[in-house]
Amino acid sequence: MPPAARKRAPSSLRAPSSRGGRTVREAPEAPARADKEPFDIDVALARVRESIRGFADAAMFELAARGHASLFEQLVGCILSIRTRDEVTLPVALRLLSQARTPEAMRHLGSERIDALIRPVTFHEPKAKTIHAISVRTVEELGGVLPCEAQVLRSFKGVGPKCAHLALGIACGQARISVDIHVHRVTNRWGYVRARTPEQTLAALEAKLPRAHWVELNRLLVPFGKHVCTGTQPKCSTCPVLSMCQQVGVRHPR
Repeated sequence: MPPAARKRAPSSLRAPSSRGGRTVREAPEAPARADKEPFDIDVALARVRESIRGFADAAMFELAARGHASLFEQLVGCILSIRTRDEVTLPVALRLLSQARTPEAMRHLGSERIDALIRPVTFHEPKAKTIHAISVRTVEELGGVLPCEAQVLRSFKGVGPKCAHLALGIACGQARISVDIHVHRVTNRWGYVRARTPEQTLAALEAKLPRAHWVELNRLLVPFGKHVCTGTQPKCSTCPVLSMCQQVGVRHPR
């Protein structure tokens, strides 16, 4: 059969692509909506940036603004934030860090005292043990200071790419993308990437998103995802990105 006559395999049957050494299995491709403008990420993020004025900043960025911008403090704050609303995370993180801002001080608190201080967050007991274990290892193996190295942060039990990247981006100024549920949902709903999981969304964004937006993406899309592009009944009628958004998977917009 001549090459021009070959049919393209359905997206669900295509071999997964490899990006940065990781395999990315994309979600089935949907035809682009003809009523939408071509997607421009620079324009989209500029509109999002303007639309979230007045909303509370994402918890880790607010924590840094309040003086807790060290790598250790950011990592602790992000661990607390897992499966926990920002409205709970921020005051709990501030309470804990008011008692211990360094690995040495946190080690001396002990896991039971840490647990008592962070009780409002979800999974507080295992998080307390994780934070204490990180503190002990940092003091005993790393000279009391966390290095700005992703592989070191990822070597701690309980620290995944989301927290490692967010902490390194804020505290160390590294170009890192942190993908939580909001970043995953919004970028796939836009049709900017097509991925089934946050981990796959991270790989897809690293291959496509201009590096100038890597750290800011989380700061912008967390409040945008909480207040505008919500999980259910997103506010499409007032969304500043509607003209470009493919509205993938949207069933009941407001």
